[in-house]
Amino acid sequence: MTSLSAMDIVFVRHGQPQWAVEGLTQPNPHLTERGLQQARLAADRLGSDAKPVTELIVSPALRSQQTAAPISETTGLTPLTVENLVEVKMPDWEGVTEEAVIEIFKNSKDRTPNEWWDGLEGGESFRTFHNRVTGALDLLLAQQGVTRDDSDPQLWHMKEDPGRIVIVAHGGTNSVCLTHLLGIPPAPWEWEKFVLFHGSFARVKMIPLAGAYVPSLRTFNDQDHIPADVRSR
Repeated sequence: MTSLSAMDIVFVRHGQPQWAVEGLTQPNPHLTERGLQQARLAADRLGSDAKPVTELIVSPALRSQQTAAPISETTGLTPLTVENLVEVKMPDWEGVTEEAVIEIFKNSKDRTPNEWWDGLEGGESFRTFHNRVTGALDLLLAQQGVTRDDSDPQLWHMKEDPGRIVIVAHGGTNSVCLTHLLGIPPAPWEWEKFVLFHGSFARVKMIPLAGAYVPSLRTFNDQDHIPADVRSR
């Protein structure tokens, strides 16, 4: 095996979104002023790193697109939008008050595990969400020549080093990707196991091991580029 140890994936959570406008929930929220600042700080850090970004992949949600925009400007890369990396789809809450949605989430915390797998009524099940996100990630990596070993799912193979891939998505999406890469059994509350704050990074590096490559979590919820007074969850 030729060592191709430089490849890594940086998962970026979008900046702070404006979940409600005039008290009403937004189905596809834009970033707040703080969120835009977080996005710029993330772009500045990625652009100043000694290791250049070679691929920029983005969820179609407006909050992810706005977060990726300064990264695109800084790196000169054209973002690739991947529909299946969008966050778990909620019920249709357009026109519903923010207070009502907060109450729904509060009351849903005590659901049984099976109910968590089924998702909220009218929304996407976690099973569907998990399968579409992991399927999208596997396809993206395969297009870069990175594939999982057929006999041992803990191992991966690389034909060549694709460099640094940046994926700008969501707390849920990024958490599912992390558990998938690290071989952790899925649970329908991934975003509670791996909590990523707005604009934070999680970096996974492919290291040569056991005759193949193993994903190694190097940083998680990394907010070093965001001052304390600009951070949000």
